[in-house]
Amino acid sequence: MRVIICGAGQVGYGIAERLAAEDNDISVIDTSAELIQVVRDTLDVRGFVGHGAHPDVLAAAGADQADMIIAATLYDEVNIVACEVAHALFNVPTKIARIRAQAYLASHYQDLFSRDHMPIDVIISPELEVGEMVLRRIALPGVSDVVRFADEHIAVLAIECLEDCPVINTPLFQLTELFPDLEATVMGIMRGDSLFIPRSTDQMFSGDIAYVAATKDQIHRTLALFGHEEPEATRIVIAGGGNIGLHVAQTIEARQPKTRIKLIEPNLKRAHAIADELRRSLVLHGSALDQKLLHEAEIQDADLMVTLTNDDQVNMLAGVMAKRLGCKSNLVLINNPDFLDLGKSLGIDAHISPRSVTISRVLQHVRRGRIRAVHSVQKGRAEVIEAEALETSPMVGAPLRDLDLPVGLRIGAIYRNGEVIKPNGSVRIKPKDRVVLFATADTVKQVEQMFRVSLEFF
Repeated sequence: MRVIICGAGQVGYGIAERLAAEDNDISVIDTSAELIQVVRDTLDVRGFVGHGAHPDVLAAAGADQADMIIAATLYDEVNIVACEVAHALFNVPTKIARIRAQAYLASHYQDLFSRDHMPIDVIISPELEVGEMVLRRIALPGVSDVVRFADEHIAVLAIECLEDCPVINTPLFQLTELFPDLEATVMGIMRGDSLFIPRSTDQMFSGDIAYVAATKDQIHRTLALFGHEEPEATRIVIAGGGNIGLHVAQTIEARQPKTRIKLIEPNLKRAHAIADELRRSLVLHGSALDQKLLHEAEIQDADLMVTLTNDDQVNMLAGVMAKRLGCKSNLVLINNPDFLDLGKSLGIDAHISPRSVTISRVLQHVRRGRIRAVHSVQKGRAEVIEAEALETSPMVGAPLRDLDLPVGLRIGAIYRNGEVIKPNGSVRIKPKDRVVLFATADTVKQVEQMFRVSLEFF
């Protein structure tokens, strides 16, 4: 696939790194010669210094032969115009734009990005995407990651196995025998630096991260079996009143009227503005690293500290400081991938990576075949995929035990006509089934082939 990426910042670089590793033909455009030099030096891509919305720059980058343009600069208007130029002059089939300003995304303007107006196929709003991820994590304490599939009927949870976890040191097939009515399947295990697809004879050990597919009504039971029965946070302190922080606070106010929120914002003007937007939350002006202000926010009695500023170091330090002052747990926003591995040793309970969230959304549209959703895990080492089975798929018809599935793939759940089916050896996949599976990075291409229409095989 030939892809043009406008923007070589953290998001654009991350997308280019992932797609280039999969042998796609990638061109990256940015006005910064320094960023483009980094791209050229570290990735197997072509780099162009210039304005991503200018026709001559797009032409030089090969827009006339491109299958897709991903406009991910810091400026919404540049992203919009880049997609319009790519459509009007070069007829690029798929156009993806990163849009941050909420004014463009209001529901009553939903027709703005359409072929009759602005021909953009996919809008990615990092703030909304990350905000929703934060809300899902707040709602399910005890998970280090959670994504919903099949119209939210299936959830894939990343659960840490603690020392007192009831299901550790037990072969997986025995768990199935002990809990036959549990609609949950362990699809992948992260153990130290190793990520693998477990066999029925494998066991989970203390410290493992298990990726588990569960039906929506079995989520809390699944967490309990893994020893996670943490109560939902009702006293939350949020650091950062930007688009993400405001969205999270407003949504919690609407969904959880008994939850008390205190929000810390360093910019005085912004603090006044968000105070007017919120109904019950208390807004405090100052730094999240100010211990006096944290005490004023009653951090010692808080259930959760959520740090959502634009500064990774502030987010990490504020999260660590909050716990040392008595807060029960923290959830930290981290943009720089180099910082992700430091979290555990510093005392960070859970983190969210905006770059990872955005890349997952892009991959959904890059993947060939009937791929409905993609979630990238462990820095791209594996993907959780929801795909629709076709009549021509080699997975259709035969019992699962008879399928020659790749070693790096495990099916977690099947969604059929409003019902979730737990996979076992006798289950047969039918056309139009929606299959949720866990695939290691080296298996993804095979997954795409399994869910492509018949004409694409010739």
